[in-house]
Amino acid sequence: MDTLNILYLVGAVLIFASIMASTLSARLGVPLLLLFLVVGMLAGEEGILGIEFSQYGIANFVGQAALACILLDGGLRTSFKSFRVGLKPAITLATWGVLATVMILGVFVTWLLDVDWRLGLLMAAIVGSTDAAAVFSLLRNGGVKLNDRVQATLELESGANDPLAILLVTGLIALNVDPAGQTVLGFLGLLLQQLSFGLGMGLLFGYLLARLLPKILLAEGMYAILIMSAGLAVFAATNLIGGSGFLAIYLTGVLIGNHKVRSTEHVMRVMDSFAWLSQAVLFVVLGLLVTPSNVIDVWYYSVAIAAFMILVARPIAVYSSVKPFKFKDREIGFVSWVGLRGAVPITLAILPVMAGIDGAFKLFDIAFGVVVLSLILQGTTIPFMADLFKVRIPNNKDPEEEHEVWVSDKASITLYQFQVKSGAFAIGRHPMGISNRVNPNEISVFALVRGKQIILVDDSTKLKFGDIVWYAMRGNHASQIAKIFNDTTLDRKAIDDFYGDWLLSPSVKLGDLPFFTGVMTSESLVDKLKSKPDPEDKITSMWEQTVAEYVKDSLDMAPVSGDTVTINDEWSLVIKEVDDKGKLRTIGLKHKELAKAV
Repeated sequence: MDTLNILYLVGAVLIFASIMASTLSARLGVPLLLLFLVVGMLAGEEGILGIEFSQYGIANFVGQAALACILLDGGLRTSFKSFRVGLKPAITLATWGVLATVMILGVFVTWLLDVDWRLGLLMAAIVGSTDAAAVFSLLRNGGVKLNDRVQATLELESGANDPLAILLVTGLIALNVDPAGQTVLGFLGLLLQQLSFGLGMGLLFGYLLARLLPKILLAEGMYAILIMSAGLAVFAATNLIGGSGFLAIYLTGVLIGNHKVRSTEHVMRVMDSFAWLSQAVLFVVLGLLVTPSNVIDVWYYSVAIAAFMILVARPIAVYSSVKPFKFKDREIGFVSWVGLRGAVPITLAILPVMAGIDGAFKLFDIAFGVVVLSLILQGTTIPFMADLFKVRIPNNKDPEEEHEVWVSDKASITLYQFQVKSGAFAIGRHPMGISNRVNPNEISVFALVRGKQIILVDDSTKLKFGDIVWYAMRGNHASQIAKIFNDTTLDRKAIDDFYGDWLLSPSVKLGDLPFFTGVMTSESLVDKLKSKPDPEDKITSMWEQTVAEYVKDSLDMAPVSGDTVTINDEWSLVIKEVDDKGKLRTIGLKHKELAKAV
């Protein structure tokens, strides 16, 4: 009994310490997942508590379950909008991108470690895929607003590349154990089986569960447990029939999350806690499992492999994967940099140890070092790199918080929280008089909080700096209201610098804009189109196009906020707003000389 209570106590203290350490994450600029690892290492055999933990089987069990939970939560929060702009490049990255990374890195590792090529490829396969836990955590909670194409591609890639990575590791373990018994056709057949069964099971049970939820009435907290248990059942069943359980549970989450009903909101709230608990437990257990002195003994290998992977293998794989989809070089650069490694490589590194492969412990220690370096180098520099590669977009249109209140099985009202920023348009205005564009029947003040006290709203109430207002809204007005509360002088300047000083309707013709009077047949445009047949006709048709038509023709890809299209040497169009169906809503017109002057 004492042993059991000691286990409870130690486990609870470690999780508590991990969560408390998270308060330092933002201040220190250190990824939260790295702090979880550090807590586990401090509690391990060479740490403060001196806990000896070498149960690789238990760690693998915890890792599989935790990753399944994290992928389910990631799927629940993945909008179909992400598939519109990021599915094709993400699938290419999750297949060819992983293979290219493993092949290029495998050659380097084989040379560096001076080992058999099979073992070198195995090491490369272990660290060859990005990690969903790291990507979801750092991108969604990092405070950086990326353009939708880049964000969707990175998130979908991390959710979809685990099946191939696991298959590669499994196949290469078999190749190291029994080289004569493995064939290329057998491997390709296994890959097809994994992907097809994972895809089929995920779509089937995701659809069935999405249809089941509206038809059952449970206590609020039970929905998330139902989805969690069902998701894990899909994960396990798919694995048992030879498919990819990770792909299946991710797709199950996607279908449930995009079928919004009363129960979905309850699931989202509780699943967030499940996902954080899974990440904390997983990284603490992995921290306990590692022996720091062994990692330090091979630190130079970890540094060399991480550097080659980040600077050579990953960029080549990303460039060859997404360039055909018309990604800009700066977008490719950022996607290459944010190839975050996390729990997946460490969990995969456990498998060779359990298989008894010679040198497996060394591979585990190197993989652990690579993950730590990835979290430090890549995880801490995401804001800087987003600015360097110009993929961050200004954002002043998000509410502080939102909660959905379902008033029936098919109808809901959303509560949004906004805080009045310094210099915002809302200051001095009545809470219900801040916008003439919103129908008063679709918005009402739920609460006004001033100085931590609820204020009664009457006809004389005026908003002040620091006020917190909760609105109950129907319809899609949150972004518009957020601008009124968040649009400070500094924000407006940053937004104008980014999108330009003029906002255009997508339906206006380029030739009707007064800015281009006398420019339509300028020498620069003629020179630009000389190489094309009938340049004069081309210029004429260009100016007859609407702004939206010109932008879409020039992009040749799904448009997202922040995309820039050049008109001539002086003028460019910058997409500001795109609706969920990909229709352009607002486009900025930017003059390069004015931008430089500012």
